[in-house]
Amino acid sequence: MGKKELQVAAIENGTVIDHIPADKTYQVVRLLNLHNLDVQVTIGYNLPSSKIGKKGIIKISDKYFTDEEISKLSVVAPKIVLNIIRNYEVAEKKRVETPDELHGIVKCNNPKCITNNEPMQTVFTVVDKEKGILKCHYCDMEQDIDKVELA
Repeated sequence: MGKKELQVAAIENGTVIDHIPADKTYQVVRLLNLHNLDVQVTIGYNLPSSKIGKKGIIKISDKYFTDEEISKLSVVAPKIVLNIIRNYEVAEKKRVETPDELHGIVKCNNPKCITNNEPMQTVFTVVDKEKGILKCHYCDMEQDIDKVELA
């Protein structure tokens, strides 16, 4: 064939997070607390992608994520694909969906918001999934999902 390809070791069971925009790869690692796991985690960074130019890929052995964990990913990278691996085969593919509400995931940009002045969890309503517009439940301030800070 003559085609050069980067090979990353296959995993027997676990999750492969694919199509991560390269600059968001380490945010995904932090968001899912992968650095605290006791299982094998393989991180591919700045890999070539025909769809997005450069991408990240993360393989986590023996770990499956909850819907809540997956919805957190939508904040940093809404086009991610999760491949559920069983016996070295892709058993299921999941697209990350932005939920209607985000609880405790992002910080409100309004310094006067109660969530920045009291020990309480933030709540945002996703008012426009296409444009990525979030609205704070407490102060009604709208924010662009691309400019939010993670809580």
